[in-house]
This record gives sequence, C-alpha cells and structure tokens, in this order.
Amino acid sequence: MDLIYLLKAAVLGVVEGLTEFLPVSSTGHLILTDDLLNFDSGSGKVFEVVIQLGAILAVCWLYREKILTLIGGVLRRERAALMFAGAVIVAFLPSAVIGFVALKLIKAYLFKPVIVAITLMVGGLIILWVEEREHTVTTEVADRITWRQALAVGVAQVVSMIPGISRSGATIIGGMLGGMSRSAATEFSFFLAIPTMLGATVLDLAKNGAHLDAREIAAIGVGFVVAFVSALIVVKFLIRYVAHHTLSVFAWYRIGFGALLFAWYGIWPLVA
Repeated sequence: MDLIYLLKAAVLGVVEGLTEFLPVSSTGHLILTDDLLNFDSGSGKVFEVVIQLGAILAVCWLYREKILTLIGGVLRRERAALMFAGAVIVAFLPSAVIGFVALKLIKAYLFKPVIVAITLMVGGLIILWVEEREHTVTTEVADRITWRQALAVGVAQVVSMIPGISRSGATIIGGMLGGMSRSAATEFSFFLAIPTMLGATVLDLAKNGAHLDAREIAAIGVGFVVAFVSALIVVKFLIRYVAHHTLSVFAWYRIGFGALLFAWYGIWPLVA
C-alpha cells in the first residue's frame, strides 16, 4: 500500500472536515489541495464527493437526539415534525434533480482552480452584501422554517454546485435572504446537508463505484474517517460563532484567498 498516497488522502480529509460547514467551499478547497499535492483521485472524482459524507455523519452524530426525535415525530405524524421534514425535502429536491442531470458535466468542466478562484471572490462579495443589508427576521429557529423559505434555500443550494460557491455558505445566505436568522439558517443548512450529501454519494458510487481499485477505496476510507473527526470540531465551533458574529470574516477570507489563487492560476500562466 502506498503510504504517501494515503497520507495525502488524510490531508484532504482534514481539509474537507474543516471546510464543509464553513462558508468557504469545501469542494473548492479539495480541488486546490488536489492540485497542490498532485493527488490522483481518479477520473470520476469519486473521492471528493464520498469523503464529504464523512463530514455529514459528524452532523448526524452531534444532532443525533434531535434527528431521532424528528424521526419519531414523523412516524407518529406529529404536525411540527412533518412540516420540518417536508421543508427539508422541498429544499433538497432542486439540487437532487439538477445533480442527477448535470453532475457529470459540472465535474468535467467546472472542477478547475481558476473557476474556484473566481467563485470564491464572487461568493465573498455576496456574503458581505447580505450581511450589510437590512435583515428582517421572521423565523428565529430552524424548526419554524416555512416551505417558501425552504425552497429559497434549495435554489441557493443548486447554485452551490458550482465549485467555490460553498454549499453551506449558499444555503445560509439563502435562508437569511428568505427571512431566517443566521443561527436558524445555519442549523437548517446542517440538516439539509444530510440527504444532499447522502444522495450525491449514492449517485456517484452507482455511476463510478465499479471502476474504483483497491488503492482508491483505501484512500476514500482514510479521507472519510479523517473528515468525520475534523468536522466534529468545526460544527461545534460554527454553532457558537454564528450566535454572536456575522459571516464577514469568511467573506474577506474568500476574497483574499480567491484573489491570490486567480493571480497564480489565471494571471501568472499568461505572463510567465
């Protein structure tokens, strides 16, 4: 077994776990880290998708009591539980449909460092704009989300399929624009991540799983576990952070980092 290859997979797992729930784009950072480490994740890019499920399972663990309560409420047909579960489904469907149709094309044409650099900067500017505008809150807690707000979050999640946009960032901003508080939008983003990444993983494995060799499977296993552990830390941090701070610091990080990347991948090759 190639230990260097597995070590690179572990580094990517750390990157995934640290960035999945921060509004900085985990996919974008994985693409860039792939490039810097010269990591061969395979032609289907299955590694980048599947290890994200490890980070999602960290949310399942941290919210296990609430998830079990929600499932019990749905089975008992309690109205509040059914409404919340319905909202998650409404938010999930747009990206499920677009992902099924266009995921292969997105990975083929948009998984590029220059694209990531541009979308990091654009996403940062959007976050700053949303944080600085007047924000009228109609929904303080995630449990009270309306289906109209859920649809707004779902549409935002479709946009986040472009690498560099950030799934968590787009869904949080979509929720805030729809009238949710920052903390409510963040929590709903966590719950929406569960069916979204589970669906993406199943779809990707169904399409490309048969082509994985033992080396790639081992790398996915290492990245998966490391992503789970590192995501546990980040989710706890983000929950505390958004309760008392805006997302502006992440916006400025995106703009600065994106500008550096664009200079390196977009401008430097033209003048070198």
